[in-house]
Amino acid sequence: MPAARIGLRDFLREERDCILVEVTGAVGSTPRDTDAWMLVSKSRSFSTIGGGQLEYMAIDQARRALRQSQPTSAMSIPLGPEIGQCCGGRVGLSFTAVTRELADDLIARADAEIARSPHVYVFGAGHVGDALAAALSLAPLRTVLVDTREDELAASRASGIETCLTAMPEMIVRNAPAGSAFVILTHDHALDFLIATEALHREDAAYVGMIGSKTKRATFKSWLSREVGRPELFDRLVCPIGGTAIKDKRPAVIATLAVAEIVVAVLSFGTAANTGKQKLKADR
Repeated sequence: MPAARIGLRDFLREERDCILVEVTGAVGSTPRDTDAWMLVSKSRSFSTIGGGQLEYMAIDQARRALRQSQPTSAMSIPLGPEIGQCCGGRVGLSFTAVTRELADDLIARADAEIARSPHVYVFGAGHVGDALAAALSLAPLRTVLVDTREDELAASRASGIETCLTAMPEMIVRNAPAGSAFVILTHDHALDFLIATEALHREDAAYVGMIGSKTKRATFKSWLSREVGRPELFDRLVCPIGGTAIKDKRPAVIATLAVAEIVVAVLSFGTAANTGKQKLKADR
């Protein structure tokens, strides 16, 4: 279950009295748009409407309503010097007491958002794969950690992600939704090549990346031409993942560098600027 949904369910279970704060208007430069919301209880909050003085004011207003046990009116806040923010826009906020019905609706909203989220499949639950899955769990993505080894999946420390044990990881690629990202870093180069080839045949993939050295990259390029007869597919592969600017092989560093390029690829996939096909290449 994705981390955001777990956190939402836990908050709603533990905080029976809380206020839903929603951004109902966003004019000019604002920290968040009208899809932003947060929950506020007497002692905690969940999610964010943009932080800063705007959020402090919203929390204060919500907690005042909770203390007084009465509804609070909407707010329209200019983001100017008078509140210590220089965005220059204006934000409208609404405040709604959370009932059981509204709590169920919020969970349903979260489920719908998860269903719409781009999928990222991380093949290989080793050190780098586990670190990458953990880092991706913080992004608005549906991350699936895939491995052929049950013990590696069981040992994963990444929380808030999905796991998939399969003897045929290439079938996961074949059945993935359009716009998915495939990150390949298994324990077996032959398996890497099999998964990468399947993914590169997906013209609707947002990202196909494989961990590897210069030698592995060259070997795969030669193998792809010789065994598959489609050398042009190689141009769509990101290898190594995370680029080559930093020569650091620690799993956490590789994961951090790779997350940025994966998020850019999947969230920009299909946009006008992207012409519907994200073809991110590694730094040469």
